Amino acid sequence: MKVLIINGHPDPHSYNQALFNAYKEGAATTNAAISEISIGALQFNPNLRYGFRQRTELEPDLLEAIEKIRAADHIVWVFPMWWYGYPAIMKGFIDRTFLPGITFQPVPGKPFPQKLLKGKTGRIIITADTPSWYDRFIMHRPAINQFKKGTLQFCGINPVKVYYIAPVKDAKPAFLKKHIDKVYQLGVLLQ
Repeated sequence: MKVLIINGHPDPHSYNQALFNAYKEGAATTNAAISEISIGALQFNPNLRYGFRQRTELEPDLLEAIEKIRAADHIVWVFPMWWYGYPAIMKGFIDRTFLPGITFQPVPGKPFPQKLLKGKTGRIIITADTPSWYDRFIMHRPAINQFKKGTLQFCGINPVKVYYIAPVKDAKPAFLKKHIDKVYQLGVLLQ
């Protein structure tokens, strides 16, 4: 199995980096081929300047990232929820790489595209300060729905499992370690 682990947090010293590392260490105990992307370390313009009207030339880091996405069987995304969405750099990465002809293909006369990432599975590991019950019942999981359904499943990645960790603000070390250990186990199980 080819596993791609993507860190969507721009800070390489964040708790998300520790979760990213834990998943990678767990997956390394298997015979999976592991590749990784740290979005914050890539050199690219996150602005989709012309929308889909005109393709902006893809930078080398994005071309390499697209090849990793295409090659992966299982894609794991680690990122924080900020303002009920995800970090701007991650949104820019998705805007610039999840493009027609790359992750989906519009079909003339049809409302939905051909899904070019079919056959891949996904895992979202998301951190937040919002308690799970509030995110689910009051806000209706906007970041998760947008990313899971509106991006990953839209392009064919399915199933996509979610591991929600909250609240991380002012969390005690035991709470943070418990979730690092759980994410390590998700890596061991390649889930």
